[in-house]
Formats: sequence, structure tokens, C-alpha cells
Amino acid sequence: MIDKFCEYLTKKIRQEMPNIDDEQAEVILYGVQLIVGEIPKIFLMFILGFLLGLWWQTLLAFFVLLPYKVASGGFHLKTHIGCFLCTNIVYCGNALLSTIFTFPSDLIKYTVIGIIYIFGIIMVSIYAPADTVNLPILTKKERKTKKILSYIFLTINLLVAAFIPNSVISNLLIFGTLVQTFSITKLAYIITKNESGYELYKKEQEQIA
Repeated sequence: MIDKFCEYLTKKIRQEMPNIDDEQAEVILYGVQLIVGEIPKIFLMFILGFLLGLWWQTLLAFFVLLPYKVASGGFHLKTHIGCFLCTNIVYCGNALLSTIFTFPSDLIKYTVIGIIYIFGIIMVSIYAPADTVNLPILTKKERKTKKILSYIFLTINLLVAAFIPNSVISNLLIFGTLVQTFSITKLAYIITKNESGYELYKKEQEQIA
């Protein structure tokens, strides 16, 4: 039903803008599907968090990681059900784990943060911004800007995690940053059967040359 509604909206957009070709329409359709699909998914995620007694943790897990996610990108699951399940596992799961887990000592906590930071810096330098075939990021300016922002938000998240006294918020940032960093890696793309739009574009340009 969601797909049919998105197709209807895309058709209406093409009627208003007849200069849009089939390739551009596919990009618009994908963008509409993301927007329309995200709204009920996020709403249901917050309901689940509320029912679990983790409403503020789930809310915080979503919003504190949003800047890093928007900047660094990551894979997209191809079905609404899969996307819904993954979203709940990532955010509600993070909220639950962050609430019940405690690091044995500050030294271990800082060590984990340091390892995640090094891992993040390397992955961002290699993969960010991680796009998809349907929504490629092709311009050098946009890619450079998002890579720089990825470094900034990665650093901010882990610095706050290291120094904030609230252990739940600290854990939310640590675990969430780790999961988001993994979502941009080549392994994550292979597991979810995604492909980078930018990498595909480069291959096509090399073939033309």
C-alpha cells in the first residue's frame, strides 16, 4: 500500500513537471518512499520505546545520532518490514542495552571509546559519505562537506560520551556511534546487498573513458 501511494505521488509530480525523465522519476520515487516510509516507522518505534518504558532513551538515541547518520550515510534495507525491524533493533535495542549495561571501570570505558574512535576515523576516511544506487552523492563538494561533518559529529559524540556523567546517555552515544559507523562499511553493504551509487558511477565513467 505504501509503495502504491508513493507511485501515485511520483506520478502526480511528473504531471506537474513533464520535463522529468524516467531516471529522474526513479530517484524521486525512491526519495518519496523514504519520506513516506520513515514517518510511520519512526512513530511506531517511539510507541514501542514507550511501551518498553524506554521512551526518553529511544527518543534520545534517535536524535543524538541523527547528525552523524545524515552526514556519514549508510545502507538502506529494500523492504519496509526489514527497515522497520532494523530501526527498532538499532534504536530501541540501543536504549535497552544502554539502560541495563554498565562498564566495569572508567578505564575500560575510555579504552572502548578510543577503539571506536579509531575505527570510526578509518571507516569515515574510506567510506563516508556512504550512499546508495537510488540516492547517489556524486558532486565532490557535497562528498567533501559530508565527510568533514562525519568526522566532526563522530568526534563530538564520543567526546560527550567520555565526559558526560550520565551513564545511560554515554552508553547511547557509544553504542549508537559504533552501529552507525558499521552501517557505512563495505561488509554492511555486502550483508544487506547494497551498492554504493558513487562507486557505480566511477566504474561507469571509467568504462566511458
